Amino acid sequence: MIHPTAIIEPGAELAADVEVGAYSIIGADVCIAEGCVIGPHVVIKGSTRIGRGNRFFQFCSIGDEPQSLSYQGEDTRVEIGDNNTFREYCTLNRGTVEDAGVTRVGNNNWIMAYVHIAHDCQVGSHCIFANGTSLAGHVKVEDYVIFGGFTMVHQFCRVGAHSFSAINTVTFKDIPPYLLVSGHTARTHGVHLKGLKRRRFSKSAIAELRSAYKTLFRSGKPLSEALEDIDPQQCGDEVRHLLNFIKESERGVVF
Repeated sequence: MIHPTAIIEPGAELAADVEVGAYSIIGADVCIAEGCVIGPHVVIKGSTRIGRGNRFFQFCSIGDEPQSLSYQGEDTRVEIGDNNTFREYCTLNRGTVEDAGVTRVGNNNWIMAYVHIAHDCQVGSHCIFANGTSLAGHVKVEDYVIFGGFTMVHQFCRVGAHSFSAINTVTFKDIPPYLLVSGHTARTHGVHLKGLKRRRFSKSAIAELRSAYKTLFRSGKPLSEALEDIDPQQCGDEVRHLLNFIKESERGVVF
């Protein structure tokens, strides 16, 4: 299961059925669980923990030092859940002591070629990263997010659940959950209807979200005033999540 040209450094822990392709390098402090497939020319370094059933295609770089001038060799790490796919040339850097010290990726994510996930990012589950998407440091991504190709997310931004960014989107603010955004810089363009229908959200939940979107983003009022026009106690879980996400935003949200 391990190609003879691969280098597995002493101390690395690999489950018995892990496959490692030609010329790949697995560092001494790497732990890889059952069912993983490591393609050729993959480098996995640092204190990196990888769950079950993950696939890494050729030329991925996982767990190397963060691209941070403040990094001084501290013992930080990467944690990857189960059943993720990392296509060609993906880079995933470990965390820094300036944050949680760990970069995390959840479960069942589809991460296409040339995606960069920087230090201290926290990525949820069931997300799709199209080719060339880049997350700067400290970005938090909730579940079921879809990033269009070459989306760029500024450091410390948050990306809400079930949102969708179109191709070449650039954001310097938080992307609210359930919405579709696009542009440089990003602007909202309504509720992500196709995604919500695909995830089998109820008609009433989608209608509530559309109504809340019009109140918050298209009423002509400042967002702080528009928030007062919606009573959370009269809303479903989805709208409450949208309202709380906006209220908790430190960078401001895409408008």
